[in-house]
Amino acid sequence: MTPSRDRERTRAEAPPWELIHAERAALADDLAALGDEQWATPSLCAGLSVREVLAHLTAGASLNPVRWMAGVIRCRFDFDKMVAMRLAEQLGADPAETLARFRRVVTSTVKAPIPVVAVLGESVVHGEDIRRPLGIRREYSIGTLTQLAEYYQGTDMVVLAQGRIGGLRLVATDGPFTAGSGELVSGPTLALVMAMTGREVYCDELDGQGVAILRDRCRLPVT
Repeated sequence: MTPSRDRERTRAEAPPWELIHAERAALADDLAALGDEQWATPSLCAGLSVREVLAHLTAGASLNPVRWMAGVIRCRFDFDKMVAMRLAEQLGADPAETLARFRRVVTSTVKAPIPVVAVLGESVVHGEDIRRPLGIRREYSIGTLTQLAEYYQGTDMVVLAQGRIGGLRLVATDGPFTAGSGELVSGPTLALVMAMTGREVYCDELDGQGVAILRDRCRLPVT
């Protein structure tokens, strides 16, 4: 095995929390030099700035199951209202405080009652929601992206994904991921993950007769 393949294998097999912490740390570093105007940039999450999405990630790393359920009850099972409430709690007075709050939870293992791989997915997907509008690029491990693609193709928990790709055959051009049957959608694993989770702009990086179908489905609500 070549050194590069050995590193890739190691990263792919790292414990999920180690991968999550690495993604959070990388995102914090990428945002360290942003100016105030950049913090106000609209993210890929409709209606939210990149600063607000970062606060959302902080909130997710601060909510154990008890606090999560308390919020659900307080908001009378209106999950959108709860997300907005927790985001506001972590936004802080200015972008510097928003980033500082996020840095404090980089190594957190606190989570809502969702699978750990879903937390990794949020770290990558929301990281791209922030980076893409800012023109920031990150080189992800194919092992990590493949793990996320395999997770999302089989679930609608947290975000609609499985339902978005029904009747489509997804094939990664840079890794081993394949899923489904029907009209072909092929391209980079990251673009497949982001399109599965509703980010329409990533359909521009995909090819195949099924892309138009997937693009239409990406116009469904994004979480």
